[in-house]
Amino acid sequence: MHFVRIDNRLVHGQVIETWLPHTHARMIAVVNDELSSNHLRQEIMSLAIPDGVEIVFLQVSQVTAFFSGFAYRDMDALILFSSCADAKAAFEGGYGFTSINLGNLHYAAGKKQICPHVALSKEDETCLQYFLQHGVKIDYRCIPGDSELPRAF
Repeated sequence: MHFVRIDNRLVHGQVIETWLPHTHARMIAVVNDELSSNHLRQEIMSLAIPDGVEIVFLQVSQVTAFFSGFAYRDMDALILFSSCADAKAAFEGGYGFTSINLGNLHYAAGKKQICPHVALSKEDETCLQYFLQHGVKIDYRCIPGDSELPRAF
């Protein structure tokens, strides 16, 4: 099973301490074009990963091919995107998923705060509408124990 999450912080304590055990993932895939070529940041993020969990850093354009391969197709994996736009680009590129979890999307000028941990720009709202139109369920839980919030935009 692949658990897909948008979180602009990518790998951090909440992901390691709550989502990783919840999903039983044996792999974390950080899908981010900038990070895929920044080896220093990759090394720093990798320090937080527990033994027995693999971490890979992929460009958005690589995620479909990577998870189509026999070795990773059925692996329990936590897929982390830093933005809705990146998740949409992967989806349009053939990486299919039926649910997406919205982690932390920080507030900034021009964004609408829809719940304590998610602020959406107009582009984010359009992106999430795209997912809904394509049958993707949107999960607004910050951590696994949170109750699900209704569609909020």
